Amino acid sequence: MKLIILSVFFALSFLVHPSVNAQTLSAKYLLVFKDKSNSPYSVSQPLAYLSQRSVNRRQKQNIALTTKDLPVNPAYIGEVKKKGAKVIYTSRWMNAALIECTPTVLTSVLQLSFVKGLEINTSIDNPSTRTARKTTKFESLGTEALSYGLSKTQIEMIGADKMHDQGFHGEGMMIGVLDAGFNNANNIAALKPLFDEKRIVGTYDFVKNEKNVYEDDSHGTEVLSCMGAYLDGQLIGTAYKASFLLLRSEDAASEYLIEEANWLFAAEYADSIGVDLINSSLGYSEFDDASTSHKYADMNGKTTIAARAASWAASVGIVCVISAGNEGNAAWRYIATPADADSVITVGAVDALKSYVSFSSIGPSADGRVKPDLAVMGRSAAIITPNGNVSTSDGTSFSSPILCGMVAGFWQANPTLTAMTVIDRMRKSGSQYQTPDTRLGYGIPDFTRANSPTVLSTENENNQLFNVYPNPTTSEITIQLNDKKVNNYFTSLMDISGKTLLYQPINSLSFKLSLIHLNAGTYFLRIGNERKSALVKVLKIE
Repeated sequence: MKLIILSVFFALSFLVHPSVNAQTLSAKYLLVFKDKSNSPYSVSQPLAYLSQRSVNRRQKQNIALTTKDLPVNPAYIGEVKKKGAKVIYTSRWMNAALIECTPTVLTSVLQLSFVKGLEINTSIDNPSTRTARKTTKFESLGTEALSYGLSKTQIEMIGADKMHDQGFHGEGMMIGVLDAGFNNANNIAALKPLFDEKRIVGTYDFVKNEKNVYEDDSHGTEVLSCMGAYLDGQLIGTAYKASFLLLRSEDAASEYLIEEANWLFAAEYADSIGVDLINSSLGYSEFDDASTSHKYADMNGKTTIAARAASWAASVGIVCVISAGNEGNAAWRYIATPADADSVITVGAVDALKSYVSFSSIGPSADGRVKPDLAVMGRSAAIITPNGNVSTSDGTSFSSPILCGMVAGFWQANPTLTAMTVIDRMRKSGSQYQTPDTRLGYGIPDFTRANSPTVLSTENENNQLFNVYPNPTTSEITIQLNDKKVNNYFTSLMDISGKTLLYQPINSLSFKLSLIHLNAGTYFLRIGNERKSALVKVLKIE
């Protein structure tokens, strides 16, 4: 797929931090602007800064473009550069820019009339104190030998096998993967179909400021395999026919606040390309520079850069699926950001017996919301290693993409749903939806339950979209739309298990549907378009 060139400022050279005194040491800062006044960009001409797919996603969910979608005013960027600062990336949603400069230049930049200040009142990468990082909170916790068909349990646990049986494998869905690198992913047989069929729609490394993402950390390769791998008889990803945008935002060698800023830039880029979902098996709580570390009180979905970025992504119609974290046994214990964001699916881990595993980070969020939202297999999860072998590994890093692929297929099966409704349906499909807790949240989700009458019937108690008669019926029903014209409506018919029996477009305001071939029983009829839908129970009798 040919990508549209967007208004994102990408530096073309690597950054060098000279070892000199503090006044001449160049560092990175997240600079925030006061407004977007006199911008050459307009909400009425979004294709100047968003792809058509991104615009379509908003329109489909009736999400209006706002000034938050507008790029940073380029005149402001020009003035910042004149002061001697290097502009690395810009953020539409935060109205900010990541700059590199000396403290002397920073002082001059902060005096510009349109500059609000710094998002964090210090350097966010601390080059003078950079040290090797001990571990990454979301890296694999170990691998072990495996046997044939190892992905069977993790797929069946969430009903992804039923989803595949119904013909939903992620076709037409685009998933942005924000991770630490995708080492050798372009040379692995299990991922070869993604490249052969041009379903890797783009790549970018926000750590090195380059396009190549295949030479660094392997964590993203393993994560991607949970969704996109296809190795017949050994491992099949939950959305192996989806398209993927691979973005490196995490520097696995260290842990600094700049990685949250990278997450923001990557999420915005994913939005502009037009992704439907974001999977992120990353999280942040404690940093190498302890003065910038978060407190549990910050895990309220509103404080951190990453949580705000995830919420902004959700606000433009993207479903974000986020790992809860692997701190359940550590002193921190709780979810990390952006897993604390409100309108995202935060995923904890269970084992093959559906029991909580102790490393999985717990909730609630600091403001008392249910977290994690759901839990999926994360103990001995089947993955593809960077050398192309099938193996197993532990971590919520893998529960998240396993679920993300299922969510993609579910949304494919229910294309008129909004992102918020998809999230709600996933939560309601949880095995303990009525009694959520701090370990598994609403429990283990299931594709069939998400489509079940119990979940569906709560959405449309007062249907005014269409009428159905006769109901009950012995052979056929007549459907009458209560609309003045046909606006891309579709009809679908499901049995009581949620299995789709029929799916077709509607070409007239009144039409008949034959049920003569169906057994007597209860069925569910959905009528809708991109903006609205409704569901009614239909009873067929002998």
